[in-house]
Amino acid sequence: MRLNVTQRLLLLASACWFFGEGLLGPLFAVYAEKVGGDLLDITSAWALFLITSGILYIVFGKLFRNSTRKKEIMVVGYALNTVFTFCYLLVENSHQLMLLQIGLAIAEAISSPLWDALFAKEMEQTDDVFFWSIAGGHSHLVSGIAIAVGGAIAYYVSFNALFVIMGSIQAIATVIQWRLLYIQPKTPSEF
Repeated sequence: MRLNVTQRLLLLASACWFFGEGLLGPLFAVYAEKVGGDLLDITSAWALFLITSGILYIVFGKLFRNSTRKKEIMVVGYALNTVFTFCYLLVENSHQLMLLQIGLAIAEAISSPLWDALFAKEMEQTDDVFFWSIAGGHSHLVSGIAIAVGGAIAYYVSFNALFVIMGSIQAIATVIQWRLLYIQPKTPSEF
C-alpha cells in the first residue's frame, strides 16, 4: 500500500505543525521565566494546556462528530494555532502566557481529532500498523530535530525570531491543510 494524496498532505502539514511547535519545546520553561513566570507558573501553564486540550478533545469530538465540514473545521484549527503562535510575540507576563496556552489548547483540540479521523478514513485498513507508525513516528522525529534548531535560534538570535519562524511554519501547515479542501472525495459520504 502507498500513501494517497490526502494522507501525504496530512502528514506534510502535520510535520510542519510539529516542527513549528517543536522549535519551542523545552525552551518553554526558559521563555516562561523570561516573562516573569516561576516554577509554579511554568507547570501551571503546561498543565492548563493539557487539561484544557484534553477536555476539549472530547467536547469538540462530540460536537464535530456528524459535521459535514470536518476538513474546513480542521483548517480553522490550524489557522487558530498559527494566530496563537504569533501571539507569543505579545506575551509580557505569566497571566498572558496562561491565556495563550488556553488558545493553543483550543486550536489543537479542534484540529487533532479531525486529523486522526481523516487519516484513518483514508486508510484501506484502519488497523494498518505501518501507516499508524508513520503518523506517530514522524511527530517525534520532526519534533526532535525542531528542538535542536529552536535552541540554536533562541540562543544565537532571539525568542522573537523564534516565534516569527514558528508562526510562519504554522502558516505553511495551514496552507497545506487548506489544499485538502480541493481534493475530491472518492464517495459523496466521505469525510
